[in-house]
Amino acid sequence: MLFKKTLSLFLLSSFLLGCKSASDSTETVSVSTKESNLMPTSDSQPKRWWQPSAGLTWQWQIGDLDIDTSIEAEVYDIDLYVDQSIIDELHSKGRKVICYISVGSYEDWRPDKDQFPPEVLGNDYDGWPGEKWLDIRAIDKLAPIMRARLDLCKSKGFDALEPDNMEIYTNDTGFPLTYEDQLKFALWLADEAHQRGLAIGQKNASDQVADLVNIYDFAITEDYFYYDEAESMLPYIKAGKPVFAAEYTDLPGDFAAFCEKSKQLNFSTILKKRGLDSWVQFCK
Repeated sequence: MLFKKTLSLFLLSSFLLGCKSASDSTETVSVSTKESNLMPTSDSQPKRWWQPSAGLTWQWQIGDLDIDTSIEAEVYDIDLYVDQSIIDELHSKGRKVICYISVGSYEDWRPDKDQFPPEVLGNDYDGWPGEKWLDIRAIDKLAPIMRARLDLCKSKGFDALEPDNMEIYTNDTGFPLTYEDQLKFALWLADEAHQRGLAIGQKNASDQVADLVNIYDFAITEDYFYYDEAESMLPYIKAGKPVFAAEYTDLPGDFAAFCEKSKQLNFSTILKKRGLDSWVQFCK
């Protein structure tokens, strides 16, 4: 994970030429609803969720809750706890809205912070005061918290989920996490999101693309052009699914060159400040 927002201080230029609108690119998929205490079982009621297409424009603002809704982007990625009026306004403008939550870290400013059992809290998230890594192996203990968050995403009318910090096993978490642990958690999250009619995006974690591309609905990357990892996400484009890519201003990369590569790959790429406020630069 290359970035984690600074939301403790506060509780995606015009449409690209030739891009379809978010509503025009929406398709639906039907699956069987599933539920149990932990892993799902079948149910006869169909679920439907947004199927975004490659090439959509996006805006990403999770550094604060004062969302600038004037940005001309087809998709907005914003925090779960923004005011309902923001989501409603974006929908009234034809935008699709992604619900940001952290699934791999504990944040001590969230309203549900007291629901995390002490045994699931690991090492401090280096560089981000107030955060600790989570033991994602303990899905039974995390499930009530994450399900409540997903329920809120659904009730507020979000279209999709950004599960931040799903790329976790390679970090110094304090737990002996493995690739398989991370994959199991990712698959569980996708099932829970889809049950609620929410699309879900793979956040970074390029080594798990082959395992997730047929299940997840899009991808979100950070600094993948700078680190020359962008092509690892091409399976999403080949599947007709978007890759929402962000590069940051605090790294010395050539954004114009990144944009040329982005156009070749059909990625949806923006330049952002690390704090993820409303400022954004789109590839021209």
